[in-house]
Amino acid sequence: RLEMLQLEPRQVRALSAITAGAASRMLLAGKPLASFLEEVEYQGRRLAKLNLPPNVVVAALQEYDRLLAPLLKKAAPGEQSNFRWVREQLHFCVILTLNNAYYQVRELETRAFYELSRCELEAVTLDELLQGSLATLVRFANASAGHLFLLNDAGTAWVLRASTANGIPAAVRPLSAPNTPALRRRLGSPKYFRTAAAPAGTMLDGSWAGRFACFWSIPIASGPRIAGVVQFAFPREYEWLPRELELLTGAAERCLRAAEKARLVDDLAAHKVRIQQLAERMLQVEEAERRRISRELHDEAGQSLLCVRLQLEMLEASLPEEQAQAKAKLNEIRDVTEHAILEIRRLLAALSPAVLEQIGLAAAVRQLVSKLRQLHPCRVRLHLSRLQNVPKQFESIVYRLVQECCNNIAKHSGASNVNISVSASDGLLSLEVEDDGVGFDVEEAFARRGGYGLAGLRERVAVLGGSCSIESVVNRRPTNNATPAVPQARAARQIRLTRDHAEASESGRVRRGTILRIQLPLHQAGAGSGRFVPATTEPVREQRAAE
Repeated sequence: RLEMLQLEPRQVRALSAITAGAASRMLLAGKPLASFLEEVEYQGRRLAKLNLPPNVVVAALQEYDRLLAPLLKKAAPGEQSNFRWVREQLHFCVILTLNNAYYQVRELETRAFYELSRCELEAVTLDELLQGSLATLVRFANASAGHLFLLNDAGTAWVLRASTANGIPAAVRPLSAPNTPALRRRLGSPKYFRTAAAPAGTMLDGSWAGRFACFWSIPIASGPRIAGVVQFAFPREYEWLPRELELLTGAAERCLRAAEKARLVDDLAAHKVRIQQLAERMLQVEEAERRRISRELHDEAGQSLLCVRLQLEMLEASLPEEQAQAKAKLNEIRDVTEHAILEIRRLLAALSPAVLEQIGLAAAVRQLVSKLRQLHPCRVRLHLSRLQNVPKQFESIVYRLVQECCNNIAKHSGASNVNISVSASDGLLSLEVEDDGVGFDVEEAFARRGGYGLAGLRERVAVLGGSCSIESVVNRRPTNNATPAVPQARAARQIRLTRDHAEASESGRVRRGTILRIQLPLHQAGAGSGRFVPATTEPVREQRAAE
């Protein structure tokens, strides 16, 4: 009757092993009922993996019971009620056990896909992804060993990329097997092989021949394109079941997509590293060019102007008193020359600050703050922390960032209070500049080419792998100039921010117009790990304020 339902032989055998007749045979053999229920659970898992729906299983058991009832009535007419009760109880236990078996199969599949997804998310490199995915599939298939091979770029060899023994990742030894068009076609579809009768070349690890009875070969492919193969080894002959094959085939295709994605991520990371190295090199070249120009100005133009001034002073001193008009003209020329000398010195300090090399970054930053106070009288609070942790090659970068911020404040902000904080810890440089100036529209400033110099500052930080955020509120101060119209939504947002700033001012903080935050990753030059290691010394903290 089961064959009439067009069930395949393996499904028929599994159903026959969970019937009441199978239970009676086991009980007559002296085995306990628990042994039969264990057999039901095992056969239930097989039925689930054979893709037999639960309703078909229940219908088959009911059909068996319907055929069994008249036979029992004929064999023992007086025991019909007892037999009915026993069959009902046995049927109930079998259904519960089958439900548990089907649930186990679904749970195992769900766990396998969950672990595959976790490998895709957590793997840092392609090798980690392949190793983790293979270990998950080996545990799912309950195999004793597994290998994952990928074709090399030329397509001439299968190269071992991941290996697992008993579900535990194993060391990947150098192993490759030659590839031919015939072998590629043979391994291009799922295959079950007995190790003793496997065609030549299909078992890519020849050492399996004496250790395992059979192996599975699952291609890693997407459509007609084959990129690799996964092989699972078993100590006894075990042919896969349809649901196992479906999951392994789907997982292999998913593994291929994840591997391609991981390879792209690796390439992108390497490209990003090259860009960052190029950016650092560009900044080094820029700094070297600044120093060269500084030397040229000092040695050529600076010295020439000093000689001109000296000659003018000597000429002025040699003129008689009656040539007062000529002396006055020479004095004017000398003043212009003196102004040019001072301007060159200012350019020299801006191009190549000697204080940065002479007394360090902290002193150079303090000098910038002092110049800010001279150019724009305001109250400046300066906070420096652990600047001795900044690597030498980053000192000029930090100096330029602070210099650009000070220049913007002096030229554009109109601020009365300024907070500047520079700190370095845990491999990260943090720069925060806050003022209560007139503020500006950040979007418009970045849209304007070269507006406030912020675009260049942000690009410089970005190429070094850092982050730059700017918040600004346009403060409505009394002024003779007309204030441009602000959209209603933006104005409401600015009013809310202004209230927050006013509350912050009452609590002792600067009511800010603009706040700029920069974070820049640091690393020690030549360090093996490529990471910045913070010093163990106590932080150097400094608060400086001036009216």
